[in-house]
Amino acid sequence: MSGTTVGTPVAERAVNALLALSGQALPQLREWVGSDPGCGVARALVSLAAGDRWDEAVLKEQLVIAHRDAQAAGEREASLVYGVFLFTHRQYRLTADHLVGHFTRWPADELAGFMMGAFSSCEDAAYRKHGDALMQQQAETAGPDNWPWTSWLASTRAEQGRSREAYELAGHALGLYPRAGVAAHALAHAEHELGAGPASVSFLDQWLAADPQAMQSGHLNWHAALQSIASGDFPDARRRADTALARTDVGMRAATNWRLLLAGQSPAGRSDPDQVRELLAAPGGMAEVFHTFNLALALAVEAAADDLHVLARRAAADERADFREVLAPVVQALAEVVAGRPRVAVDLLTGLGEEVERVGGVRVEREIIQDTLARALVDTGEHVRAADLLRHRTATRRHHTYEDLLLAAAPRPGTAVSAPGTAVPAAVLGTRTAP
Repeated sequence: MSGTTVGTPVAERAVNALLALSGQALPQLREWVGSDPGCGVARALVSLAAGDRWDEAVLKEQLVIAHRDAQAAGEREASLVYGVFLFTHRQYRLTADHLVGHFTRWPADELAGFMMGAFSSCEDAAYRKHGDALMQQQAETAGPDNWPWTSWLASTRAEQGRSREAYELAGHALGLYPRAGVAAHALAHAEHELGAGPASVSFLDQWLAADPQAMQSGHLNWHAALQSIASGDFPDARRRADTALARTDVGMRAATNWRLLLAGQSPAGRSDPDQVRELLAAPGGMAEVFHTFNLALALAVEAAADDLHVLARRAAADERADFREVLAPVVQALAEVVAGRPRVAVDLLTGLGEEVERVGGVRVEREIIQDTLARALVDTGEHVRAADLLRHRTATRRHHTYEDLLLAAAPRPGTAVSAPGTAVPAAVLGTRTAP
């Protein structure tokens, strides 16, 4: 692979496993460290793969050792480890700035490519745009037969809404290396935009069957759940939320359940409201906009309007503009929907327009805000506006039962329509059918 020098066979296996997001990545990285304890890059990659589960003091200690050893190995190695230090400490702007210089000296370095997400995590449109351009430049330098960079470029195209290009690039990367996890994820994003439905679910199940412990197993199951919702297979979506997503996957569980509720369907197993409150009260509970938004969705699923009002006030008083100007009205709109005041929710969300992008996350994740607006419009009798809002989806997606149900009469979210895991009576959902 161009731009990467890993040395020994054990190092090459470990790097390939990490690039592929394999379930064997962490064991093989640890094997690499065990075989070469003085390799700073190996130690740093272990920190990159597992550091989010470590105590901050342990993470810092390991990376200080890694940087010391990397400096002895060479400038590229030291630069990589320094980037990992910044990235794992969520210093995203500094990471992005560092990567610009790193790629100038070592173009198309795959190990640095792991950290390209820093540009979008800056929550700054200018950084995101620069990151997209840098991604394209590195992929062109690496060439079309480099599966890691082709995979990352596919992800970029998916987030840009260039779904057909993302689909082709992801398919090409998977043709080069069938276990390319980033490409599988990019394909899931592209197929979400295309409404692939059961075909996407089948691919994801087959891909995961070969490596059930893949690093993104839960997340890909969440994508499969969304495709099942799109095609009307609500029992499968509930099953995945209950079996493939851990109790700690609050955001993905909430995002699945809120979609089910918006479409008048019973949710999967719910979150514990006390757990959500604890997460919000924890030191990192409001560290990032998108994380806080996910916790708000979990409260919405529980119809916890009072908690949502409190959270909206906290966000409105926050010194950070994204919290004040975007997150606060979104959370307030969720509170109004569950309280049965859709007109207020319509006004709040319509006023935001494209500013909802500042909530963070990616297109697939932010789409749920548009779903909420569409449902609120239906509940106020503005069916034409709701249909216009979703027309780009119903016109281009092969499966869009979900969108059809959003536009149909159904019990409002927060209303108990049936026990979890049971079917909602057909009469509740109106007479619309999937195409």
